[in-house]
Amino acid sequence: MSGMLARLRKFLSRPEAAGSQEDRRPQKRTHNLFEAAAAYVSACADDDQDRIDEAAAWVSPEALSFGVNELACRAVIALARERDETPTAVARTLLGLPAV
Repeated sequence: MSGMLARLRKFLSRPEAAGSQEDRRPQKRTHNLFEAAAAYVSACADDDQDRIDEAAAWVSPEALSFGVNELACRAVIALARERDETPTAVARTLLGLPAV
């Protein structure tokens, strides 16, 4: 058994076993739609056009729209719970609309 483990260890320690040089380059990190939405919304709040453009390029426009919508829903729900108000009242207040 130890002979088999030694052969396996030797095989895996060979450079060819680990992949080609191209495979060992650091891969470009991909972002999910929620990371993109968080970065996009926070960049909008900071009025940082460079960060807005960067975050918008991470995912498709449709995915970004979905992520921003999800973030807005979660934010309104969190604020409503914190303020002990309805989500409708919080959303209208945030947008400067009169109460219903």
